[in-house]
Amino acid sequence: MKSIQILGLMSGTSLDGLDMALCEFRKEGDQWSYTLGPCQSISYDSGWQKKLAEAINYSALELGVLHNKYGTWLGEQVQNFKNQNTLKIDYVASHGHTIHHRPDLGYTCQIGSGQHLANACHLPTISDFRTQDVALGGQGAPLVPIGDRLLFEEHSFCLNLGGISNVSFEKNGERIAYDIGLANMPLNYLSRKIGLEYDKDGQLARQGKVIPALLEQLNALAYYQLPYPKSTGYEWFETEVIPLLENTEHSTEDLLHTCIAHITDQLAIDINTQATEAHHSLLVTGGGALNGYLMEALANKLNKNIQLSQASLETIEYKEALIFAFMGALRLQNSPNCLSSVTGAKTDAIGGVLHWPNF
Repeated sequence: MKSIQILGLMSGTSLDGLDMALCEFRKEGDQWSYTLGPCQSISYDSGWQKKLAEAINYSALELGVLHNKYGTWLGEQVQNFKNQNTLKIDYVASHGHTIHHRPDLGYTCQIGSGQHLANACHLPTISDFRTQDVALGGQGAPLVPIGDRLLFEEHSFCLNLGGISNVSFEKNGERIAYDIGLANMPLNYLSRKIGLEYDKDGQLARQGKVIPALLEQLNALAYYQLPYPKSTGYEWFETEVIPLLENTEHSTEDLLHTCIAHITDQLAIDINTQATEAHHSLLVTGGGALNGYLMEALANKLNKNIQLSQASLETIEYKEALIFAFMGALRLQNSPNCLSSVTGAKTDAIGGVLHWPNF
């Protein structure tokens, strides 16, 4: 394969919007390389934000209708992006938006119909990257580690701070990765209660103080004691975390401050435990990497042998969209893009379903 242009789409559990990244991939021998082209982030309006947040409670029929409508909306955004940039796009690779993630029940659901998407933008589209892994007994998450291994191998650890935090690293010749726990999800939830999309740079959190009882309750959540491979999602946040955040009369500043204390406690526990060499590089991406207060709190809790690596702004914001585009490239080559060492599946999987548009 000389080169291929794939537009990666990512919508995360933090509900902040749709990320699009146009990527060119090249392969020489076993070595992959990429160039990140134009990128764009589209914020969800209040209507879409409400629908995506509430869809977890929809009936099967309601969810099916939303699945198709959201797929068409995604395709329209791709068409607009294509028209604005007048660039060649060979394929679209879409993560969709996760509504249900219950690998313990053998089920995961990312809405955004790949066929409706392909028809709306007139481009072949790859979607539904998680189902194959779950069908093989895996967690279906995290999926980004295949890109960490093949595109970002110079870093000892790759930490993504989206709605959920997840980490990826090599151990005994295998790629290990799992969801550590909370990241932006509680921070955005609390910010939206006071009319803000998010706490910019952690300014409100910096003004608060720790609520000891809440911090103890958050750190005691049973999920953190589970061994990897493990993954989690909005269901866990809704049932286990929101009740703790609502059962208090403390200020938003104190709640945000306490959540950052909790998030960085759990991140440091996991990363420090795995960082056994003399020197490690930690690449941090995702929206949480732009939260100055969160990053300061994390740096203060990491062992001295761990060096935070400064990623470019585009890498921070669009790494997940980039890697889903890369997963699409692997799918087109019939190469595994879901690692069983990460997800616990019976075998490595080739995830993704290809949809051809009705030209």
